[in-house]
Amino acid sequence: MRIQKDGTWLYRGSPIGRKEMVCLFASVLTRHEDGSYWLVTPSEMACIEVEDVPFLAVELFSCGSGRDRVVSLRTNIDELVTVDDMHPLRIATDPKTGEQIPYVWVRDGLEARLSRPVYYELVSLGHEEATTEGNQFGLWSSGSFFPLGSLEEA
Repeated sequence: MRIQKDGTWLYRGSPIGRKEMVCLFASVLTRHEDGSYWLVTPSEMACIEVEDVPFLAVELFSCGSGRDRVVSLRTNIDELVTVDDMHPLRIATDPKTGEQIPYVWVRDGLEARLSRPVYYELVSLGHEEATTEGNQFGLWSSGSFFPLGSLEEA
C-alpha cells in the first residue's frame, strides 16, 4: 500500500475508490520512531509507503477573531483537528524549491499537509505579531500563536 502526496491511497498501484475503506485503514495507521508508517490491527501489521504525510487538510473552519480565534481543519478522511498546542501548525521549507509547506499535527506522529486553498485561507486570517524572534506573520488559534513566516529582512 502507498499514500501519494495528493492524499490518494493506493493498493497494488490502484487507487482505493471507497472512502470508507480509506477511513478504515487510516484508523489503524501508526508511525514508528524510525519514521516508518504501519497499518496495525490486532492480528497483523503491514508497512505502508507514504510519499509525504498520510493526510491532507481539505477544509478550514474558523470562529472568533484575533487572540480569541479558534481554527479547525477537516482532513481528507473527515477527521477534525483544532489547531492548538496539542495539534500545532508547522511550516517546512522544501530544500529543492524553497516552497513553504504547511503541516498540522493530527495524532500519534501523524500529520496532514494543508491543501493550497486551505493554506491561502489560513494566511488570509493571519496578522503581524511581535515575538521574541522578531516580527512574525502568523495566526492565533486556541490561545496560541503559530508563526507562518518572518517579516524581518533576510
